[in-house]
Amino acid sequence: MQNPQAGFNSRSTPVTTGTCKVCDTKLYRMGRTEMHEGMVAPPRVKKEIKRKGKLVIVESPAKARTVGNFLGKGYTVRASVGHVRDLLRSQLSVDVENNFQPKYRIPNEKRVIVKELKAEAIKAEEVFLATDPDREGEAIAWHLMEAAELDEERVKRVVFHEITKPAIEAAFSNTRNIDSDLVDAQQARRILDRLVGYNLTPLLWEKVRGRLSAGRVQSVALRLVVEREREVEAFIPQEYWSIDAEFKPLDRSESFCAKLSKIDGSDPVLSKLEDVEKLLPRLKETKYTIGAIKKGRRTRKPYAPFITSTLQQQASRQLGFTAKRTMRVAQQLYEGIDIGNGGQTGLITYMRTDSTNVSPVALKEVRKYITDTHGKEFLPEKENTYKTKVTKAQQAHEAIRPTSTMNLPEKIKSFLKPEQFKLYRLIWRRFVASQMRAAIYATVSIVVNSENAENDYQFRASGSELFFAGFLVLYEEATDEDANEKKNGKLKLPKGLEKGNTVELFKLSPAQHFTQPPPRFTEASLIQTLEEFGIGRPSTYAPTISTIQARGYVERENKRLIPTETGFLVNDLLIEYFPDILGVNFTARMEEDLDEIAHGRRKWNDLIADFYKDFEPKLIHAQKEMPEIKTEPEKIGRNCPKCGNELIVKWGRFGKFISCSNYPECKHTEPFLEKIGVTCPKDGGDIVLRKTRKGRIFYGCENYPNCDFTSWKKPVKASCPACGGILVTKNRKEFLCLACDEVFASENIINEEAA
Repeated sequence: MQNPQAGFNSRSTPVTTGTCKVCDTKLYRMGRTEMHEGMVAPPRVKKEIKRKGKLVIVESPAKARTVGNFLGKGYTVRASVGHVRDLLRSQLSVDVENNFQPKYRIPNEKRVIVKELKAEAIKAEEVFLATDPDREGEAIAWHLMEAAELDEERVKRVVFHEITKPAIEAAFSNTRNIDSDLVDAQQARRILDRLVGYNLTPLLWEKVRGRLSAGRVQSVALRLVVEREREVEAFIPQEYWSIDAEFKPLDRSESFCAKLSKIDGSDPVLSKLEDVEKLLPRLKETKYTIGAIKKGRRTRKPYAPFITSTLQQQASRQLGFTAKRTMRVAQQLYEGIDIGNGGQTGLITYMRTDSTNVSPVALKEVRKYITDTHGKEFLPEKENTYKTKVTKAQQAHEAIRPTSTMNLPEKIKSFLKPEQFKLYRLIWRRFVASQMRAAIYATVSIVVNSENAENDYQFRASGSELFFAGFLVLYEEATDEDANEKKNGKLKLPKGLEKGNTVELFKLSPAQHFTQPPPRFTEASLIQTLEEFGIGRPSTYAPTISTIQARGYVERENKRLIPTETGFLVNDLLIEYFPDILGVNFTARMEEDLDEIAHGRRKWNDLIADFYKDFEPKLIHAQKEMPEIKTEPEKIGRNCPKCGNELIVKWGRFGKFISCSNYPECKHTEPFLEKIGVTCPKDGGDIVLRKTRKGRIFYGCENYPNCDFTSWKKPVKASCPACGGILVTKNRKEFLCLACDEVFASENIINEEAA
């Protein structure tokens, strides 16, 4: 007889219970299972898991702490620390032959985290995926579910745009499933970027040099910077003149100024001094009368609350922050800071958004604050509403605003780091100002016409004076220094001046001008341009601009983005072989196609297939035809102190450095010091460009630490006209002397230096 225990996977002993009435074989029982002699026992039923509690998964530990404070008992909040799955780094990880299916893996550094999340999820009654409220957050949630093998029926998606108790309670009361369309849109973007970057980057390494990279959006951003630089280089200044006149009414001492605006009904063309010299006698011989005086009111509406792009632009212009720094600090304000309430408090709403919507609760609170603080005259009858300028904006999102208007910047300043306070105050002021009344200006304009002259001359002047400050009591927009903005100053007219009055020409003041080249991009203006073209999305602006600088394609000097020699070279090669794919319009259309996927109106595989059909033949052509560019190593004019061979400039992980040309036999290296052609005022050494640990540029003597000369502003070759000291660039229009603090117009110094 076969041992009845052979069929049991158990340590307990089977007990004979009798004989089967049908087949007359012995019956055995083990536990609650009865079976015939020699039979194999049925599979053991797994012990039912007793689940308890609710698991919440967010991206960051800081966010986990803040959310955990609001949820309280019964909830366990854990952080995934960003993405838990991604495409393999060592290979393309996209099956081009199989409908572009991606191949994901859990990175080694995330395996422990995923294992821990999986273990906690098994024990939880419900699992809430509370990642960020955008495509990236949706994709992270989906990858979490896949990587940790979460049961779909127990998984709920939670979305909130601010980390406050009411917002979190509302979100957990309105859960949903993971939005597969949003996931597909993010997956399509990731695969597109991988197909471009993975194929073009090795091409650049092979044909140009190592440590270069190319990307679908970054290469377009580089193209904009390079093309603007070439416009600047090709620009030829054109001379032109203007003529201001000072007029006085008869028998009065008060005067006013006006500018020559028309000659015989057309704009004056004064391209050279000779034109002005011919015209001045005619103007002096002419009699003049007041043609028109017009007084009125002009309103200036407040600005919309911040979206990602406008926040990055104003933080750059007003605070001097890079886009990367702005988003890092905004993330801290969003995730929560202890402001003395016994826990973490989210201070702003989600900072990656292109919507100007504001919740009714926030509007009610800010309107009460405006009334209580500034008075009813500063509050509009109805809430101010704004239409976003961004096409395809995600209107379910909110604008960037304080989570509570009553968290006044000065009130919580002591709890914030200086950079956190500056950015929070900027966001707070912009939001409150957006719900205030418009500013009102009193305007005046005057036209002076010639009388009994051979030609018809017209002078015009206009001005404005702030009548009611409105939102300007709290916030004013900043522009780049070279923005072409015409601002009317105050125009004071003599009392009693009326139309038809005769006025006497008292003085003529001709002035020479030169047309200016288009301004080089700042981070702010480049972000603005990317947004206007529809290139990228709120989450991509900062990393795109950081990447082109980190790769050495673009340098940031006095806030201006200037392409390097490598940037020119890489751009020209990519444009030659991939003109359409890396075109501005093509990239903008691709963003629209990704939006179509996000709205469920297009399949992601079809988009990738259409793209690759055009991309693959261009890639094959480039691999065959792109000539290998042998760039000569840059020599620095010194020999290696160890072996005597020439020292050359090389590129490494952190940028340029000096190396021995006899590498690897000689491993001598030195830091690269970029000279700017200016002599140190202290010891006569060369002034070089340096960078802080955080990448901020400053200027110092090459002989540091023996010489401690440093300057945040770039020194120039010309000396101070007053004391002979060293001049530095104060802004685009002025130079500052470090010795005597005198300020000089850039135009005068540059002309003197050129002479």
